[in-house]
Amino acid sequence: MKILVTGASGFIGSSLVPKLIELNHDVFCLERLVTGRFSDDRRKAKTVFGDLREYFAIRQIIHEIQPEVVIHLASISPVSYSYDHPMEVTEANFNGTINLAEACLREAHSFKHFLFAGTSEEYGNQTEFPIKETAELRPNSPYSVSKVAADKYLWYMKEAYDFPCTILRNFNTYGRRDNANYIVERITVQMLQGKTIRLGDPTPTRDLQYVDDSVSAYLACLNNRRSKGEVINFCTGVGVTIAQLVKKLVELSGFEGEIIWNTIPKRPLDIAVVIGDNTKARHLLDWQPTVPLEQGLKLTLDYWRAALSRSSPSLTQRFRP
Repeated sequence: MKILVTGASGFIGSSLVPKLIELNHDVFCLERLVTGRFSDDRRKAKTVFGDLREYFAIRQIIHEIQPEVVIHLASISPVSYSYDHPMEVTEANFNGTINLAEACLREAHSFKHFLFAGTSEEYGNQTEFPIKETAELRPNSPYSVSKVAADKYLWYMKEAYDFPCTILRNFNTYGRRDNANYIVERITVQMLQGKTIRLGDPTPTRDLQYVDDSVSAYLACLNNRRSKGEVINFCTGVGVTIAQLVKKLVELSGFEGEIIWNTIPKRPLDIAVVIGDNTKARHLLDWQPTVPLEQGLKLTLDYWRAALSRSSPSLTQRFRP
């Protein structure tokens, strides 16, 4: 199939694109023109440049490529960033999704499937666990509001035009290879560098999913008639507190330094507990997570240990959260 991937150079995209190529799909990567940034598989996947906020440019790209499938991963995703940049986040995440989906509807003549990267952040603070897809959406940040808005627009397109979309709500995914600004990677890098670990509240609970399982979620949905028109959680169904996560990383890394809690201010309306229900994914798509937490943390530690050991001083600086 001819597949257009947005966010191909990002966290999930950089792992998904090679899998799509292995499956012999004709892959196009949509990227903004940023000097020095390309998809890792740019020699095998075709790269096109465009800004999702520019509707007519995106419409022209869709017209020229004629994708059968679009996997829309691109977004501004750091929740903390969204509090200070709500308009930028909304333009990229909400307006960008509208532009892309409308372009597919109007310009892609043999279009089959639009896969959208939703997020567990859309659920906000819940009182019943594990969280099912039917739970009320309670977005509590500009980022999650932008994602809910995009979800709702895609749902409108499904109802109005039978637009073939799937919303994938992956829960907290870890295993990044070039970004140490998220909780698992930040703690991992600081421990490997022997730093004092400064953290916030130890009590929040998260459902942590390794990147390979998030990638397999997209492959399970890809042009699958059972996934079309559905919202689907992808998660482990197991919660771990930040304190438990830190304890496990200490055991696996051998860290002997100091850990100081409650040194980072809480976010407004911070989410206390996130544990997902993956029943729908298991029954509908025969999908299930395959990487247990300890194995995923070992893989993350091994990667960053090797990356830091071969880094130049300037590159090591880049890895510092």
